[in-house]
Amino acid sequence: MTMPRRAAVLGSPIAHSLSPVLHRAAYAALGLDTWSYDRFEVDEAALPGFVEELDGSWAGLSLTMPLKRAIIPLLDEVSETAASVEAVNTVVFTEDGRRRGDNTDIPGMIAALRERGVEKVESAAVLGAGATASSALAALSEICTGPVTAYVRSAARADEMRGWGERLGVDVRIEDWAGAEEALHAPLVIATTPAGATDGLASAVPSSPGTLFDVLYDPWPTALASRWADTGARVVGGLDLLVHQAVLQVDQMTGLKAPLGTMRSAGEAALGGGRPDGVAS
Repeated sequence: MTMPRRAAVLGSPIAHSLSPVLHRAAYAALGLDTWSYDRFEVDEAALPGFVEELDGSWAGLSLTMPLKRAIIPLLDEVSETAASVEAVNTVVFTEDGRRRGDNTDIPGMIAALRERGVEKVESAAVLGAGATASSALAALSEICTGPVTAYVRSAARADEMRGWGERLGVDVRIEDWAGAEEALHAPLVIATTPAGATDGLASAVPSSPGTLFDVLYDPWPTALASRWADTGARVVGGLDLLVHQAVLQVDQMTGLKAPLGTMRSAGEAALGGGRPDGVAS
């Protein structure tokens, strides 16, 4: 008899996460009848105890905020990708009991853009400067050949983005959020802000914009994404990111090729049924 295998997403808050829907859809499609995927409300203080209590049935974990950095001291090894942004969203438990951390957000962003035909850009703009913005810069280090302009609200955030740029080898230029309308003229715009933060920019979308990557998946479309789509230009959404990063997680945890189409359909169906506001996690 095949031993049951377990996986889960951890974070706080966690009720909004679509990860269980996506991973369970993958397990069903792959015939992994003994696999389960759950969600657990875990904060930074509770994380060490939770991880220590996991037994040999566990295949892996998905981490969302605020645990992506807190998990790192608890791991045996961390991939170069995850180390580059000091953020782990995927933990795989190896056969010899080691805990291996990775970040699938970054390759997930690249895959989501590539799927929509965006392979390389000469410049880009990033709206916001939170944790997702650092992953965006890491993705841009692979696909952007020129400068990245970050639009931020505070001097502290500006310093953080400059620091990430230096670390990742990205030419980051900082502009105040008050001038964010200028961002919309970039060949690629990545919006990493919370729900509602970019609504005021929708009326400023140019008639022939480049590509918008908005990391929100609910509510969707955002006002900015809706206006962008009205022009006929390319729009990549948070569900695209969520699905592509989850595909990579399933690949790593199961050793099998994850069913992208099935997982996307499951995510779309879940969102169609109404979900709380959230960003990809």
